[in-house]
Amino acid sequence: MIKQELADGNWNYVLTLLPANWEALAKSSGAVRRLRGAASVGDLLRTLLLHIGHGCSLRTTSVVAKAAGWATMSDVALLKKLRGSAGWLQALCAGLLAESGLRLPPAHRGLRMRLVDSTLIQEPGDTGSQWHVLYSLRVPAWQCDFFRLTPARGAGHGESLKYFPVQPGDCLLADRGFSHLAGVDHVHRCGGRVIVRLNDQNTPLEHADGQPVVLLDWLQQLTAPGQVGGLPVWLPAAPGTRKRIPARLCAGRKSVEAAALAGRKLKRRASRKQTTLRAVTLKHSAWIVVLTTVEPEVLTDLEVLEWYRVRWQIELAFKRLKSLGDVGHLPKRDPASSRAWIYGKLLLALLTEKMQRHAADFSPWGGRWLEQDPPPEFLA
Repeated sequence: MIKQELADGNWNYVLTLLPANWEALAKSSGAVRRLRGAASVGDLLRTLLLHIGHGCSLRTTSVVAKAAGWATMSDVALLKKLRGSAGWLQALCAGLLAESGLRLPPAHRGLRMRLVDSTLIQEPGDTGSQWHVLYSLRVPAWQCDFFRLTPARGAGHGESLKYFPVQPGDCLLADRGFSHLAGVDHVHRCGGRVIVRLNDQNTPLEHADGQPVVLLDWLQQLTAPGQVGGLPVWLPAAPGTRKRIPARLCAGRKSVEAAALAGRKLKRRASRKQTTLRAVTLKHSAWIVVLTTVEPEVLTDLEVLEWYRVRWQIELAFKRLKSLGDVGHLPKRDPASSRAWIYGKLLLALLTEKMQRHAADFSPWGGRWLEQDPPPEFLA
């Protein structure tokens, strides 16, 4: 009885973290037209998050929710509710992102900005399958406009921008795992743009005269912490094509502390994987380097770096969620429930971050003065 009261008290606290209009959003989004099968709107959300966040199958979730008195839905009915809740979960994420202080760069000048990421998922159980998830979120609406689920192993199942549908005017923001010539060429041929963290080993670059770019020679010109610079480059023609792709490098020098931290992370990773860390890679860690095909008259070097920082913050939310909790069962052939799954994961990550901000007020070292974060630091 005491455990049940404690669990209910914790859940009531979680509800206070949601946007003030969270119940109204359930109705306006179409997730709840008539409350059938759940004791309340809050209990419906609690049931959905049990499935999305805790790793329970739909059948197990249905049984647990019924035993707890939250909902009396079959697994089939719960799946239908999940499909219909994508818009609601998206709206909750957008509300929490607005409260988090995440500021979008004001300049996108007609580009449709899409935050691209991928993750590997191990489903629960000893025989749980491993899956590779590709997705993109369109900002500022925070709408999941693409979701691709494939087995983790096998040809054609890796990280690449070539798997994303692209329309003219799209700008895909991605991490270094997507820094491949074939993917950038795909986006370019479809009329889109990219902003991607450079992986110089997978993405050869040339000067206008065809000579290879020696990255470190240019980076060493950016000597002051926080200094930003740009360099026009060309990507060589992809296999099967004849035209090079005009591009630009945007780089910023990290602070001394951030550079030292990045160096330590590289050394720990090399030690853990028992690989040899290249000296040039260690030197490169003193800068953040982004490759873009966005024209300089559309976005400046600093604006490009600011947009990359937005993508980086969303990636941190998902990484934190994966490290803190179970991943859960995945919808495999249903676009609507797949999007709801993505929004549910992001919602849980954002709620976790908000709890951490609240916890600072209650810790012995807490206090409002500790909540004053340093200025946004994308050079980390």
